Amino acid sequence: MNKNNTKKAYFGAGCFWGVEDAFKKNKGVIKTTVGYMGGDVPEPTYEQVCTNETGHAETVEVTYNPEQISYDGLLDKFWEIHDPTQLNRQGPDVGTQYRSTIFYLNDKQKEKAQTSKERMEKKEKYKDKIVTEIVPANKFYKAEEYHQNYYGKNK
Repeated sequence: MNKNNTKKAYFGAGCFWGVEDAFKKNKGVIKTTVGYMGGDVPEPTYEQVCTNETGHAETVEVTYNPEQISYDGLLDKFWEIHDPTQLNRQGPDVGTQYRSTIFYLNDKQKEKAQTSKERMEKKEKYKDKIVTEIVPANKFYKAEEYHQNYYGKNK
């Protein structure tokens, strides 16, 4: 496959292990990488991110083929795999690093993310307000190797 046919998307939806696993199962997803985004500390470690002082969210970088799965399709998966009404948590995982976030790379992704969020709010699927952030992507820092493909390594 031609690398020019790939695009990237970034999502925070709780612990990145499960988020990565959910995205990588989709046809058209070429690669997933877990890491940290949205903070202001360069080269953060997992231990630093867990202090809630770096501003980073556990994030999955999704490299995909838009001819096989669209950005809209990735957004649908994002809403499906977590509860976007939980502020700074997902289930038992609590902290700002677990916040629900869509990091957009350009105006087109921003528009699609906002439209998708509005569509979800209108569905009245959730009794509480959706708290998902839609913010510009900044530097993505790859997480430590033991976090990559965690479920694949630890069945």
